[in-house]
Amino acid sequence: MYNSQLPTDGSNSPKGTSVEVGVFEPRTERHGNERIRLLLKNFGLRTSLIRLKVIDVLLTAAEGERSMGVRGLHTQLLELGIPLSFLSVREVLKRLCSEGVIVLNADKSYSLDPRAAAMLRNH
Repeated sequence: MYNSQLPTDGSNSPKGTSVEVGVFEPRTERHGNERIRLLLKNFGLRTSLIRLKVIDVLLTAAEGERSMGVRGLHTQLLELGIPLSFLSVREVLKRLCSEGVIVLNADKSYSLDPRAAAMLRNH
């Protein structure tokens, strides 16, 4: 039987006032993606899960002062539970490169374009 007082999103946290911890958790995660969404919009690209995840992985790599190749990105996405084909990852990287969001380095690794990295830092 349906109980309107129980959460329907699978969490155990009651909903109601904004003071409750359970209310902030989903917003925090969405807010983390919001700066990537704005970045994609600034470059004239639609938001997609694969673009969000690829940029997030590249951003994490940049924080560790690393760059990643297609295989490394694909492996990282699989480890995050995002089942994408190698070809899909490669095509997204090519599109992000052609739009200037990321750059292909001389060693065949990818990193965020300096302009894109600056936009992400400013948000």
